[in-house]
Amino acid sequence: MKTIGIFIKEARIKKRFSQDKIAKETKIKEEFVVSIEKENWETLPEYPVVIGFVKKISKYLKLDERQAVAFLRRDYPPRVLPVNPKPDVAKKFVWSPKLTFVIGIAVIAIAVLGYLGFQYSSFVSPPKLVVDEPQEEQVIKQKNLIVSGKTDQDATIKINNQPILVEEDGSFKAEIEIFEGTEEIVVKAVSRSGKETTIRRKIYPDLE
Repeated sequence: MKTIGIFIKEARIKKRFSQDKIAKETKIKEEFVVSIEKENWETLPEYPVVIGFVKKISKYLKLDERQAVAFLRRDYPPRVLPVNPKPDVAKKFVWSPKLTFVIGIAVIAIAVLGYLGFQYSSFVSPPKLVVDEPQEEQVIKQKNLIVSGKTDQDATIKINNQPILVEEDGSFKAEIEIFEGTEEIVVKAVSRSGKETTIRRKIYPDLE
């Protein structure tokens, strides 16, 4: 299976560019270029920075940037969630002549914590998943079946355990081969935090 590292390395070798040349032309450290090709994620900066690196290298190699980002989004390992202990909000409330000021600070703190809590909740929640094709109990008359739908932008998709590229807007579309014995299509979306959402569609192959 082609990965982001193989995708970039093959294009570089085809153009007979060295990793050093890529680094000089894109202003990206050579060690980062090497790490991306070898997919050594632990030696690279944060995910948003790596996306920028991949886009810059792809543009220089005249590759499809959207395809490169889709490969990266699929191949980049899920982040390990840190334990986030509850902050001790009670310590912020100090009864003193400056009570009004303290209350104002507390209100701002609660608003910020509420926003962060919402973002955290969104991160650890299972990804949204919609499957447009095929429909439940659909009769399939062709060997090649189109499976399409939409998920969260940062989620990865597997159809019957086969990794599928996801577009930047979260949409996906793939053609898979089915057989007379194929009874269902299983679409699984996996978030960056490792949470999963699965939709199963029962089908009836009636191949000609």
